[in-house]
Amino acid sequence: QVHLVESGGGLVQAGGSLRLSCAASGSIVSINNMGWYRQAPGKQRELVALITSGGSTNFAESVKGRFTISRDNAKNTVYLQMNSLKPEDTAVYYCNAEGYYTDYNGGVYEHDYWGQGTQVTVSS
Repeated sequence: QVHLVESGGGLVQAGGSLRLSCAASGSIVSINNMGWYRQAPGKQRELVALITSGGSTNFAESVKGRFTISRDNAKNTVYLQMNSLKPEDTAVYYCNAEGYYTDYNGGVYEHDYWGQGTQVTVSS
């Protein structure tokens, strides 16, 4: 069993900052990519930022220059630092971890796990 626990969401005024954290725990062999996605009401879930195990990053155009992503491989934790927040950043933010895990038989499988989501609300 693998769990992703997110924290750090909340309400902030436009121009403010928030830092999201996501810790993965359980039967983890290795996590390749860790990322943050978001879903606003009435919209599809979209990629915000992604970081590979080697530290390469990818960002949505709308957040470039304002958000940074980092990870602690030893702790299987990913962070999203969000600065200069805008009302359009309001959404539920989900953590994702793509990698290899072990099942109850000791077998290894590849899977994408998702966190439960954390609400980020930016007021104007």
